[in-house]
Amino acid sequence: MSRELQLVRGAFPDDAALGTAVSHAILQRVASGELPETFRLGRPGRVIAFGRQDVASPGYPRAVAAARSAGFQPVERLAGGRAAPYTDGTMSFSWARPDDNPARNTRLRFAETAELIRDALVSLGVDARIGEVPGEYCPGAFSVNAGGTRKLAGIGQRLIKGAAHVGGVLAVNGSADLREALTPIYSALEIDWDPAATGSVDEAVPGLTVADAESAIVAALNESFEITEVGFDEETLELACRLTADHTSPVG
Repeated sequence: MSRELQLVRGAFPDDAALGTAVSHAILQRVASGELPETFRLGRPGRVIAFGRQDVASPGYPRAVAAARSAGFQPVERLAGGRAAPYTDGTMSFSWARPDDNPARNTRLRFAETAELIRDALVSLGVDARIGEVPGEYCPGAFSVNAGGTRKLAGIGQRLIKGAAHVGGVLAVNGSADLREALTPIYSALEIDWDPAATGSVDEAVPGLTVADAESAIVAALNESFEITEVGFDEETLELACRLTADHTSPVG
């Protein structure tokens, strides 16, 4: 029998911190048993999501200023490593999964999520592979790339008691915008990277859209899960409002 999975779609492009807090709220409610296993898809708009290492960096205030100067909302991310960009040509994905011992299955969750994104892209004709590309932004062993040369998706993970959150960003188009946005930010954070290692899906298969990628991910989920699609419930949104401050950059 297929595993049941709740699917929710939506983002908050006018309030990026709230958008991140919604995923945080879903994670907490999945951990407490108030919500079932939940997968979220969204289009958050122009956002730079900073990781904990970024926040601790002396260059963080300069990086936040560079993000705002370029028209991006800075947020402090729920999971993952270094600064990751979102634009109108990207989509976010997150998977909140109940687990009594989340640390035990960390690698398995990374692998399953990376395989899901890879398989969705392969169905669209992309030579998608799992693995780190030398010089990629926010490097990770479970990044998804095009032909082993350019990063398309990054994946991070957050563990709490009773559940885990696996989330990431998929660049569908507008790779030049991503590279331009990250250049001053990574410079401020003193992170070495190669802008040429940043790509987008439409470079591999011209004409693909964010809607195409979203449909492919949902189709891939449907192969393994019994999907129930729902909207954001009131309790989740109320909790998210209380968690928003945790994801708002305090830097002016």
